[in-house]
Amino acid sequence: MAVEAQAVHAVTLDGTDGRRSDMNAHPPIPLVDLSLQHRRIAEDVEVVLRDVMANAEFVLGSRVERFEREFATYCGARHAVGVGNGTDAVEIALRSVGVGRGDEVILPANTFVATAEAVVRCGATPVLVDCDEDFLIDPALVGERLTSRTRAVIPVHLYGQMARVEAVREAVGAEVAIVEDAAQAQGAERFGRRAGSLGDVAATSFYPGKNLGAYGDAGAVLTDSDAAAESIRAFRNHGGVRKHEHVQIGVNSRLDGIQAAVLSIKLSLLDAWNKERQSAAVRYQELLAENEQIALPAVTEGNEHVWHLYVVRVPNRDRAVSDLNTHGIGAGIHYPTPVHLLPAFSVLGCREGDFPVAERLSKEILSLPIFPGITEEQQDAVAAALRLELSGQ
Repeated sequence: MAVEAQAVHAVTLDGTDGRRSDMNAHPPIPLVDLSLQHRRIAEDVEVVLRDVMANAEFVLGSRVERFEREFATYCGARHAVGVGNGTDAVEIALRSVGVGRGDEVILPANTFVATAEAVVRCGATPVLVDCDEDFLIDPALVGERLTSRTRAVIPVHLYGQMARVEAVREAVGAEVAIVEDAAQAQGAERFGRRAGSLGDVAATSFYPGKNLGAYGDAGAVLTDSDAAAESIRAFRNHGGVRKHEHVQIGVNSRLDGIQAAVLSIKLSLLDAWNKERQSAAVRYQELLAENEQIALPAVTEGNEHVWHLYVVRVPNRDRAVSDLNTHGIGAGIHYPTPVHLLPAFSVLGCREGDFPVAERLSKEILSLPIFPGITEEQQDAVAAALRLELSGQ
């Protein structure tokens, strides 16, 4: 019977029975269309890049300082410090609140590996907790993992909406630092406050696919502390803010002028682009609402979601992703393996079953194409293909 079912499935996928032939009746639809985004700003980018070249401000410089001021103001923080990438941003943010060897840092099992990597790079130990049904860290579990060695907790803002930072703060008290991982939430709000402004310090990534993405790797650390900002500026630049004056051991993780110039242009458009994402998310909700096999994403109370990713839950997810990809639809999985089950983190001694919600969700989650400029026709094609795929299961 299993072999027969596989054979029928293969026939329906190539369209020979007529039932799925319409899945090929559209151009490829990417998960995110960065070329479309670039075309919208190409002329402005050419102008600022010529300026960067003419002034030879390739590393740090006035363009970086300008973007740092703009981004800090946008997020509602006193300072933004540009760094080389989002992973460095998390590590530097952790170090700025004193995380080091022997410390513990609490973070969700459902996150990208970089969050946990940054903890290890500080010499600290990741302490994982499960997520809630909204994919975000479960604040009720955070307090259970506190020990005398807990130095910080990282509430990861995931898929475009913010974690319940105020509940995490209540769970850990004032002595434990809160470090926001805001890489997927540029422009998101929680009870009117933007991502990056709720914790003691925050880190973000400007990887090209983010809501605010550079033309390469880039990141930033946000803080309200003047002293912390000064220390972070030194740490990113070999431990000093002036040439040949090294007041601490640092790293080489500096935002460059080209990325800062591009980011300033994009920042001016971020709210408009986030509204396009929000409109697309509403339309997906309408297109997919009638299918009982599809669990639609929910917006947590108090959040303004900016839909970095549109993540549904479906049965037989791996087959659904493969079939959609085969037919030109850029579906993805964010993320297929929780941190505790990654080989790199086997040293933590966790086992399958330790974080059941994250494990269950990792087998069901499916990211559908969403980006500024996605057309109704593209969304219609995505929804139709997903409905048709699930009807054959």
